[in-house]
Amino acid sequence: MRVSVIAVAALALGLTACGSGADSGKGGGTDDTLVVGATAVPAGEVLTYVRDHLAAKAGLKLEIKEFTDYVLPNTALQEGELDANLYQNQPYLDDFNKSKGTDLVSVVKPYLPPMGVYSHKVKKVTELADGATVAVPNDVTNEGRALKLLAAGGVIGLKAGAGTDASPADVTSNPRHLKFRELEAAQLPRSLDDVDAAVINNNYAQDAGLSPTGDAILLESAKDNPYANLLAVKRGHEDDPRVKKLAKLLVSPEVRTFIQDKYHGSVLPATGG
Repeated sequence: MRVSVIAVAALALGLTACGSGADSGKGGGTDDTLVVGATAVPAGEVLTYVRDHLAAKAGLKLEIKEFTDYVLPNTALQEGELDANLYQNQPYLDDFNKSKGTDLVSVVKPYLPPMGVYSHKVKKVTELADGATVAVPNDVTNEGRALKLLAAGGVIGLKAGAGTDASPADVTSNPRHLKFRELEAAQLPRSLDDVDAAVINNNYAQDAGLSPTGDAILLESAKDNPYANLLAVKRGHEDDPRVKKLAKLLVSPEVRTFIQDKYHGSVLPATGG
């Protein structure tokens, strides 16, 4: 009987502790540290600069957790394992909320990582042969983004009004009879030896040692580009003082200079809105 009483008491204490942590809204942390999820490049590097050079002066404790895919940072944020994340754009976040039932919102948009077309076989997209295979991301928003980039390069045409969720079904003109191979975004750099070209997200390109400004045979323009990366939080946490401090630092002159000096146009500072 004595063992049972102790066990019940311990269980009650454990539940109380878990409840306290869940209510804190601190991503499972035990202090005022802001836990932020990110892909390694450029988000992780930008956040590391903020942590190492700016956070202490601003009174912010920052912990960075790196991810290698585009799904887990959002599910971890929704479930309270993170306080914020930095890696995605607004069209992707909107689609994720709709398809996964999450409730995540944008706080600030500090930079644009332009998507590019890469190839080991041609130097220009206009050199793609008839029937060439082009690998594209297999998630809705990044595939639409890839197709819009190819359309901007003049190798395909998309139907009028095709938006950020454009798919191969929206291709109205394909004079080179390109074939599209849909792959996980993280796998695209490794596909370059097997396809004629691949449309690769900036972070995965840089992770693979590709230079967007030096190696891409076609690169997105920053003009009217809706794909700036954003700092996201769970709805209701936008006014968390720690989040507001980080948001301010991410669009500071110091971070803007860091981005310009480190990436030389491969990542572009955004307006922050």
